[in-house]
Amino acid sequence: MGEGGAGTGGPVVRGFPHLETVRSAITALYRRLSPEGVARYATGIAPADVAFGDADDLYPGAQRVAGALVRHLRLPRARVVVGFRRMEHAAAVELTAGPEYFVELNDRFRTHRRDVGAALAHEVTHVLLHRLGLEFPGERDNEILTDTVTAYLGAGWLLLDAFRQDAVSSQKLGYLTPEEFGYVLAKRALVFGEDPSVWFTSPQAYTAYTVGRAEALRDLRRPPLRGAGRADRWRYARERREARGRLGGPGEAGAEYVFTGGPDGLRVAFSCPVCHQRVRVPVRGWVRARCGLCRTVLECDT
Repeated sequence: MGEGGAGTGGPVVRGFPHLETVRSAITALYRRLSPEGVARYATGIAPADVAFGDADDLYPGAQRVAGALVRHLRLPRARVVVGFRRMEHAAAVELTAGPEYFVELNDRFRTHRRDVGAALAHEVTHVLLHRLGLEFPGERDNEILTDTVTAYLGAGWLLLDAFRQDAVSSQKLGYLTPEEFGYVLAKRALVFGEDPSVWFTSPQAYTAYTVGRAEALRDLRRPPLRGAGRADRWRYARERREARGRLGGPGEAGAEYVFTGGPDGLRVAFSCPVCHQRVRVPVRGWVRARCGLCRTVLECDT
């Protein structure tokens, strides 16, 4: 039996402190589901499906929203039972063999119903990952995995939209920063052509999405991809010359790109801008490569 929780409260961390874990989570998702499996989630959950107003009955309304998320995340044989209690976290779920899963929401959601869908999205994704056998070691990284998958599979816009700030208070759900949620949502949008920003009701969510989208677009402009900017191309050319001078010795682990030598000459390894799987191609000018994981065709100037 396990438990997962959607965090809230405390100062709001900004920026991209978890970006490498987020990228690893996207890679893990593609490996577990395959590109065809991920494509089944090309349409995000609609606002009408998770709308929950003050006029709705509390428990039937929460069950309806949970059911919509179960269907969206394609858990047909799972039933989520929702309760409310005082607790530190926003929500928690008991991860059992199923088919019933018990989710507890913080008592404050009795009156903050517009964010019930956001809290449930994280917890129902915990159920999906439990069913898939997909997890990261350590609570922090596993929660980042859960947030990332929630966003990438079309329900995480709810978590970003729950981010609100004014002169006297702030609220954020989930473990990713607002900008990291924006980054994952933008990565999804670039693959499926779905713009989640039209669903945002929070101005702070829209701003964070634009910052995250700018970072996601930078993934498409890193060498040796053809979309790289002039300064990055010059840096890449200089490092390529240095690599040839040392016969393509081992590069820095985790670097943006790494040159290696071999019997067939110099090669460069870099991250796929879609799934972040490592791609390795020969250094010989214009090259078209296909990512072995997500099968994206990449235009490169090596």
